[in-house]
Amino acid sequence: MYTSIVTEMEKKMTSYVGVLIVLCCCVTPARSDGSDHKYKAGDQVTMYANKVGPFHNPSETYRFFDLPFCAPAHVTEKNEALGEVLNGDRLVSAPYKLDFMYDKDSEIVCKKKLSKEEVSQFRSAVAKDYYFQMYYDDLPIWGFLGKVDKEGKTDPSEYKYYLFKHLHFEIFHNNDRVVEINARTDPNALVDITEDKEVDVDFMYSVKWKESTTPFEKRMEKYSQSSSLPHHLEIHWFSIINSCVTVLLLTGFLATILMRVLKNDFVKYAHDEEAADDQEETGWKYIHGDVFRYPKYKSLLAAALGSGTQLFTMTVFIFILALVGVFYPYNRGALFTALVVIYALTSGIAGYTASAFYCQLEGTNWVRNLILTEALFCGPLFLTFCFLNSVAIGYTATAALPFGTIVVIFLIWALVTSPLLVLGGIAGKNSKSEFQAPCRTTKYPREIPPSPWYRGTLPQMAMAGVLPFSAIYIELYYIFASVWGHRIYIIYSILFIVFIILLIVTAFITVALTYFQLAAEDHEWWWRAFLCGGSTGLFIYGYCLYYYYARSDMTGFMQTSFFFGYMACICYGFFLMLGSVGFRAALFFVRHIYRSIKCE
Repeated sequence: MYTSIVTEMEKKMTSYVGVLIVLCCCVTPARSDGSDHKYKAGDQVTMYANKVGPFHNPSETYRFFDLPFCAPAHVTEKNEALGEVLNGDRLVSAPYKLDFMYDKDSEIVCKKKLSKEEVSQFRSAVAKDYYFQMYYDDLPIWGFLGKVDKEGKTDPSEYKYYLFKHLHFEIFHNNDRVVEINARTDPNALVDITEDKEVDVDFMYSVKWKESTTPFEKRMEKYSQSSSLPHHLEIHWFSIINSCVTVLLLTGFLATILMRVLKNDFVKYAHDEEAADDQEETGWKYIHGDVFRYPKYKSLLAAALGSGTQLFTMTVFIFILALVGVFYPYNRGALFTALVVIYALTSGIAGYTASAFYCQLEGTNWVRNLILTEALFCGPLFLTFCFLNSVAIGYTATAALPFGTIVVIFLIWALVTSPLLVLGGIAGKNSKSEFQAPCRTTKYPREIPPSPWYRGTLPQMAMAGVLPFSAIYIELYYIFASVWGHRIYIIYSILFIVFIILLIVTAFITVALTYFQLAAEDHEWWWRAFLCGGSTGLFIYGYCLYYYYARSDMTGFMQTSFFFGYMACICYGFFLMLGSVGFRAALFFVRHIYRSIKCE
């Protein structure tokens, strides 16, 4: 089934890998085939059929001609960029001929006698609310294959299933350019496919051209308006602002309390130093000889910090591309291409950060640390991909990547990601920066006093994730409806503001919990700070459960495995990214407070 596209991808493999020039060009907002063309009356404008699938299962899509539609004499496959293939797009020439400014009325595509098996195939598709997607001059077209008549019937065995056989295309042009296309089905042109018997079908289509004043540059705005935005944008802004203000006020309130407590601590410790040098120390000053003792599993911590820093950098670059308008509606595969390219190009940051921090902690096996850094995020992602791709192959879905595409991704990893990671690791190792500890570490660690259950790691992680998650949970629904639905998300300005607030709240809450941990004379704060910072990722995965069962209609093994599998990878990435943010904030805070007191 995938022979032809595999051949095409293998032919283009060299151009994909060569310094990623082709891939980088795919991220730019330039239109693809023909959308910049000007046409004359009668010119042929190619229509591409993309895919079909259950409407409520966005990951479960199939090739258009997997269903027994009328196929043209020569099916031509469109050459696709890497991001389009990753997105599950498989564009082929459609059987409809829509010449520029040429009307047609009840044109017959083909006369076909559907066998019992084909009738059953169409009936199963109609029962699952299958939709089709096509592209005409890079403008998307959606529609349903048929309908189920349930009126007055309580028993599913009495339902009537109908297939639409007549499509009406309404196309708008502004002088010599296509600016809009709509497709609707004729409710009177139906074929009864309820029973397993042979049926004669005349597949037809009509075309009507109309003038429009819409500028060519604004033709995509129609899809933005019918996106995942609420009907009233003001309501969305108000809900986000209300949530963010509440979180920031609470954060500011806690910050004020923490600052007052810290100020009192500084005054108390300064007074104690003047009053009696031999007076027994208490609180966080008491553990100044242990607070900078290197943590256990420092190689793993350095690798997590490096991977989290790389993911944070990648997220910032993605936001920059989004804010400048690269990810306009139906720029097919742009986001996936950007993710692959930017992740590959930022791997040097992971290598440098991990290696430099590991060497600061007096680590010696920096090569093993680099291998761990590379495998920490890519390893689980690779295993998840192998399982889900196998599931997609079993379903013969378009989500299954062709062999050529897998080879391209492997070569990007082998020729770009890994070398940059090694170069960054070498640079980090040779930076020879020392760990800046304001206090000397004693030879033997102090015993940590027993603490109540709510000061344990898991309760602290639960407390740390509540505030950051409350800052983003409103926006999560719109993002999920876009990623795991058919809506479009375009208000990246709101999302960027929410992201900034998420970082601020994560940093503060980690600092606050680190202070309380040190005040309880517990000096093992390194891993606790990272885990508390990244705990928001676990809350997001908990929201996945709620969204799947309460807010979506996704069903089936493939869709369920894709949703929970890839969301686990995304939430794990959030865990690493926010964990590194929280750890950096906690490290800065700890250095600051111990630099502000006199340590013996």
